[in-house]
Amino acid sequence: MQDQAPALAFEGDVATLTLRRVSQHNRIAPDDCAVISGHLRRAADRNGIRALVLTGAGEKTFSSGYTLGAIRDQLDSRFEDMLDELEAFPLPTICALNGSVYGGATDLALCCDFRIGVAGSRFLMPASRIGLHYYPGGIRRYVTVLGLAAAKKLFLTGQAIHDREMLRIGFLHELVDPGDLMAAVERYVEGIRACEPAVLRSMKADLMQVAAGRWDEAGLRAHYEASLRSDALASRLDALAGKS
Repeated sequence: MQDQAPALAFEGDVATLTLRRVSQHNRIAPDDCAVISGHLRRAADRNGIRALVLTGAGEKTFSSGYTLGAIRDQLDSRFEDMLDELEAFPLPTICALNGSVYGGATDLALCCDFRIGVAGSRFLMPASRIGLHYYPGGIRRYVTVLGLAAAKKLFLTGQAIHDREMLRIGFLHELVDPGDLMAAVERYVEGIRACEPAVLRSMKADLMQVAAGRWDEAGLRAHYEASLRSDALASRLDALAGKS
């Protein structure tokens, strides 16, 4: 496959965003940030989409992160803004890690709600080794999602970890054989399809708010009480009662 910019494809109710620079380990070029942000907006605005899948082309590397040669003078707010947009995507997001993950791509994956990896993959965060103090949003995600102990090990030693350790520390939700990756993704999509779309949106927003330390008790309760009054809850409860 010829190296190309990230692509967005729609199949039914699923949007798939694919990194496509296989010969360069699916690196993220500076100009890709605007491309990815645009794809995210198009996916969020498309009617009927239930989930977004983020993956890489090829069978070796999900992504090697931001282009090394651009870190000195082109690692600006574009990359952080794109990651924040992915983290705030209103629908459930699934990162299908088709291979190993390095550098800023580890944070790209952490922005997703679910991460499924493949056996034989590895993880490396080399920021401290190249003299880069990581940006605030990335540090926040590492500590919030993985915990302080894991974040310290990954940032302060620069040691690579392998598939089982990625699963153990919570970077991965599931670890599967490479041939089973898309079947595992489909299981998550099927679970998402079984849920009420409006509730998924409000609960994802509230979960992210709580994780960020912004506790809005009134807002959370308003979402809860609105769901109690909703036609969706009534119809789903009636359907369950009819089966009993």
